[in-house]
Amino acid sequence: MSREGSRENRRLAIVEDDSELRSALQEILSDATGWEVARVYPNAEAALPDLLEDPLDLILMDIQMPGMSGIECTASIKATHPEARILMLTVYENTQRVYDALAAGASGYLLKRDVPNRLRDSLDEVLEGGCPVSSSVARLVFQHFLKPDPPKVSVEYNLTPREKETLELLSQGKLYKEIADELDVSQDTVRFHLQNIYRKLQVRTRTEAVVKYFGR
Repeated sequence: MSREGSRENRRLAIVEDDSELRSALQEILSDATGWEVARVYPNAEAALPDLLEDPLDLILMDIQMPGMSGIECTASIKATHPEARILMLTVYENTQRVYDALAAGASGYLLKRDVPNRLRDSLDEVLEGGCPVSSSVARLVFQHFLKPDPPKVSVEYNLTPREKETLELLSQGKLYKEIADELDVSQDTVRFHLQNIYRKLQVRTRTEAVVKYFGR
């Protein structure tokens, strides 16, 4: 029988072939308020049938696994459940893997070394519609898109000084909480600025916002 109030929790699945990391993820999330590890799988083949039936509230997906990769599994799930939220976990700082993961429908891309410090905030950000990406990976991606010369903004888009500061921090791959701390504002204020930025630039993701504002 479920615990009283457990229905309030968000349910997530872990798909990870490394048994030690699976255990570590479960431990990290065991006392995370509002979250419940509902399912754990050692590979994509074992996970896919269940997750096609019910993708839960969020899925933590390893990229590189024996047999079907996490990217292939993600694409299959998103084809049936476009609304599914899937956060990729990987050791790879590789722009092609980032593109492939996001193209498959991933909601974020987190390096495994960042899991202890960033996982909980990243889960909340995914639920809020964000796309958390490890800072070092974000820099690789944005450097790939940006011109080799210092970025030049050809159009101002009527961004306020604070919106420009927020966008700069966004380009560094920072989470909402980190942006809020650096700007000494609340996370709600950060979300308000981001909504205005996305509206003014007519984009929907942080990658689109940074690329469009700083120029390709």
